Formats: sequence, structure tokens, C-alpha cells
Amino acid sequence: MSELTELYKEIKACTRCDLHKTRTQSVPGVGPENARIMLIGEAPGANEDRKGEPFVGAAGGFLNHLLEMAGLKRTDVYITNVVKSRPPENRDPRPEEVAACSIWLDRQLAILKPKVVITLGRFSMYRWFPGGSISKIHGEPKKFGSTVVIPMFHPAAALHQPKYKDLIEADFKKLPKILAELSKVEQAEKPKDDPKQLSFL
Repeated sequence: MSELTELYKEIKACTRCDLHKTRTQSVPGVGPENARIMLIGEAPGANEDRKGEPFVGAAGGFLNHLLEMAGLKRTDVYITNVVKSRPPENRDPRPEEVAACSIWLDRQLAILKPKVVITLGRFSMYRWFPGGSISKIHGEPKKFGSTVVIPMFHPAAALHQPKYKDLIEADFKKLPKILAELSKVEQAEKPKDDPKQLSFL
């Protein structure tokens, strides 16, 4: 059994906060275990609560479109949320719920070791940019250790306020360049053979 599969079983049975009392099921995440890119939203909505998969509603449809614009497929990336159970009436997750769920996101990050994390919305952004303003830092990558974190607006923002649609699309259009630059850095950092050690040839 893979580490993610084992983790999903634990998340499905989680009772660390009161959201387990009102959810249909928890929504751990979806995507390959070797994904280089991880997208982190806020919390499941009604569609996600029914299906058990993140971003399957209208916001998910727009996210698929954004990924295509960046030359990516949904099956290439790993998608999850800060909170794994739906808050009633789709309200914002509360601080104690985010805190209770942080153990699961910690373990997902440890298992996947993504090269790029894209935060979707302010709740996932706060993990790396506490107190930051998404309107000021969206689309700007910042390195944390070996991971590049890119804060972005939540796709649902474009559905509620169309003015954000162009902003979000512009941020995702930057992704291919960011990924290409990251690949160059990775290649440059790879250890090269010492010619002195090959002098016997």
C-alpha cells in the first residue's frame, strides 16, 4: 500500500474537528504520487463533498481550463485543500479547523515533495505568506527551501467577480516560463563528473 493510500484511509476516518459531523465524506486529494506540482485550495464544496474529489464543481471546471492554458493536464498535478471536510453552507474554514487539518497537509507535502506549490486563495496562501495580501503578491513565485510557492487567486473568485478572470489567467500563463526556469536551475545544480576522476580513460 502506498503512503498516500494509507494517508487517505486516515483522513477518511478523521474526527479531529467538528466538520466530520456534517460532511458526507472527507476529500483528501487527487493526483499522482510523483507530481512535481501541487495545487492547494481552501475547502471542499457541495460537489466535492458528494464525490470525494477536490475541484469538481464550477471552480474545478475553470481550474481545468487554467491548467490547459499553462500546458498542463489535471492528471499531471496533485490537487488538495487546506481543509479536507466541507464547512457547512460553504462558509470559510475556521482557524481551529485549519489547525486541526494541518497535520494532513504536512504529510501530503512530506510524501509528494513537490517542486512547485500553487496556493489557490488566501487560506492556503497564509501557510507560506502569513498576513500577506493576495491582491499584492499573486503570481509572484518565492522559494522556500527546495520548493517554489506561487500564490494565486482561487478560481472561484473569477466566477463571483469576473474582473478576476483576466488576472488569474495571466498568472497561469506565467507557469510554463517559471517551470522552464526551474528545470534549468535543477540541471545546473546536478553534480557533474569530476574530470580528474576520469583521467584514467
